[in-house]
Amino acid sequence: MSRGKIRGLVKDRGFGFIALEEGGNDVFFHSTAMSPGTFETLQMDQELEFDVEPDPRDPRRKRAVNIKIAS
Repeated sequence: MSRGKIRGLVKDRGFGFIALEEGGNDVFFHSTAMSPGTFETLQMDQELEFDVEPDPRDPRRKRAVNIKIAS
């Protein structure tokens, strides 16, 4: 499981970007990749835990799935 902090949020469209703890390119995430109601509570710089997989729309990019707020 990877860790990172929220770098950008577009709440009205339901997505954002995570800066990976180990560095590299930011990872895209969508509100559907987390438990219902969680997306609305997110804040900038909040730490998350997640899995990373290729984005099916563009396999050259990665996306975060199975997102949880880090404890």
